[in-house]
Amino acid sequence: MDAMERIQQQVDSAAIVIYMKGTPQFPQCGFSAKAAQTLASTGVEFAYVNIFEDQEVFQRLPEFADWPTFPQIYFNSELMGGGDIIVEMAEMGTLKGEMEAATEKFNNK
Repeated sequence: MDAMERIQQQVDSAAIVIYMKGTPQFPQCGFSAKAAQTLASTGVEFAYVNIFEDQEVFQRLPEFADWPTFPQIYFNSELMGGGDIIVEMAEMGTLKGEMEAATEKFNNK
């Protein structure tokens, strides 16, 4: 399976997926840390992919959804954006509801 197929499989395998540098418990960049903390603060479950564990995914992910930076956050296989967008959603009070809706939609597939 090539990197693009692996990425598609990963984004299809959970309602919410964050591609980040490191893990939520041990982030390896400030942007990834902030995004993962913001997602975790909602209490809604999410999956993560440590891009350092798969160099092909690390190299190919920017072209997957035409988004050049990390982290990248997907809801139901659709790119929501990077950490700044997630933080903005949290500040507007919409993040938890969007995550819950994504999870419900995913579970009802």
